Amino acid sequence: MLKVRPERSPRERILTLESMNPQVKAVEYAVRGPIVLKAGEIELELQRGIKKPFTEVIRANIGDAQAMGQQPITFLRQVMALCTYPNLLDSPSFPEDAKKRARRILQACGGNSLGSYSASQGVNCIREDVAAYITRRDGGVPADPDNIYLTTGASDGISGWRSDGLLDMTSWLQTILKILVSGGGKSRTGVMIPIPQYPLYSAVISELDAIQVNYYLDEDNCWALNVNELRRAVQEAKDHCDPKVLCIINPGNPTGQVQSRKCIEDVIHFAWEEKLFLLADEVYQDNVYSPDCRFHSFKKVLYEMGPEYSNNVELASFHSTSKGYMGECGYRGGYMEVINLHPEIKGQLVKLLSVRLCPPVSGQAAMDIVVNPPVPGEESFENESVEKESVLGNLAKKAKLTEDLFNQVPGIHCNPLQGAMYAFPRIFLPAKAVEAAQAHKMAPDMFYCMKLLEETGICVVPGSGFGQREGTYHFRMTILPPVEKLKTVLQKVKDFHIKFLEKYA
Repeated sequence: MLKVRPERSPRERILTLESMNPQVKAVEYAVRGPIVLKAGEIELELQRGIKKPFTEVIRANIGDAQAMGQQPITFLRQVMALCTYPNLLDSPSFPEDAKKRARRILQACGGNSLGSYSASQGVNCIREDVAAYITRRDGGVPADPDNIYLTTGASDGISGWRSDGLLDMTSWLQTILKILVSGGGKSRTGVMIPIPQYPLYSAVISELDAIQVNYYLDEDNCWALNVNELRRAVQEAKDHCDPKVLCIINPGNPTGQVQSRKCIEDVIHFAWEEKLFLLADEVYQDNVYSPDCRFHSFKKVLYEMGPEYSNNVELASFHSTSKGYMGECGYRGGYMEVINLHPEIKGQLVKLLSVRLCPPVSGQAAMDIVVNPPVPGEESFENESVEKESVLGNLAKKAKLTEDLFNQVPGIHCNPLQGAMYAFPRIFLPAKAVEAAQAHKMAPDMFYCMKLLEETGICVVPGSGFGQREGTYHFRMTILPPVEKLKTVLQKVKDFHIKFLEKYA
């Protein structure tokens, strides 16, 4: 006889929304938030033949250059092909300068293969090349390879988060922020971030249970950073936390401003005065379009201010293969340079880095090609220079086009796009539109962006996902589509905005 087991009630799940880590639940990442999920749903509907007022979804929500049609830089891809499949080193189809770089990278890899682990800090010869690049960039200010840490993209270096917003628990400047974040109650570490900000920062601050300290950029002055605003923010924060970290994004994301040298000097002096650890996000350093602006690295200005600052202010700065003229987001290559880190803390940092073994070696190789491009006299120099100038020239043209066309639309104001690859225009919404948004339990700019998506197929990110002054509304849009498509996008936004104002006037 078979015994029939009595039915058991289902076992309760161990992991639920109520039992999960509340810091992870508090994380928000607007760049891939609800509006992007809605865009995916609409794309599926289009594929199923459901009729819409448009034929495609244009994803202007994220800075993914090659997804928007930008062509890869030939030399970078040649070296990567050679590194990935070394048998091609015998092919006459590849230039000798590409082969030279591939051989150097492979010789530094275990088993002469990108498939091997590297040192936790990164491949030694690539760190040497990064240090040489920084020295050239900064007019001879020395860089030590021992202060260079290769990363899985710059966002990994900043926070331990991958750029797609998914937590990578074995990575990395979760590492440096973990080292920086300590205390409890009023002694909990405060991390100062610009508003508007790239939501990576607020996300990782939430995940680490640190205290977010907002300082507002000056929209009326082209999103300038004002040190008096930093002073206000830090003084108010001292009532409820211990401000220890100051994050700077230059050129700005989402705001596109480029900081003047004087502004950077003021920020460094402020950090020295208030004993703040500086994090300088400089991934858009090649993306400067305004003829009146120039990129100045925090490292260079720090050293030019003299030893009182250069020997004392702690600074971590970041760069990436994902932006600039390369647009190689998928390789996830980047580096961090750390200045004035206490020797014992460097040991702790390396210890934590060893847990994640190493960043992807292919991404490290891509970073090497960015910092070690062809030089005059080499076979690939002319072609690489033409491709680089073409990409940056097109971006400059699109930045000016976007600014000009937005400012022709009643109820939209767009500051000059001095750098980076986004517009962050302010939209003036009628009271009835705000009421309609509240009825739908949405932020007013989310309501606006959702309507824009549903009626035009254009996916942008509401300003509320980046932070903004109360009572103001914005959205972020990339300027990456090809010029003709960008003109179409801007015209569609204009037509939508006018109809939206008429509807809710």
